[in-house]
Amino acid sequence: MAEHATLVPLRREPPAEQPSSGPPEPLWREVLGQRLRTLRLDQQETLAETAGRAGISPQYLSEIERGRKEPSSEMIAALAGALGTTLTVLTGQVSSDLRRQQAARVPRASGPVMLSLAA
Repeated sequence: MAEHATLVPLRREPPAEQPSSGPPEPLWREVLGQRLRTLRLDQQETLAETAGRAGISPQYLSEIERGRKEPSSEMIAALAGALGTTLTVLTGQVSSDLRRQQAARVPRASGPVMLSLAA
């Protein structure tokens, strides 16, 4: 007699909800805006001066700096050039800012940590 295999469907457990561990992760556009504002203020420039060189309105630059608008890559490159930097350098700075903010959000273990291995 032939034996028949019985198929048992695998149950998928619903994903565990991640506990909220503080404020939400920052958006790229918010961190980009903060970095652009910092660069502009470090050079003691007004919104109008930087926006004029980038070919945009001061109002639009203000919205970008406040994280309200998501500029195109061409616009980000124009702003980088207007601020005397490159898209590569600016992107690296924003990436570093994001990592720094993420590290500040991650709760750190306090006290000794014990690890065990099962054989």
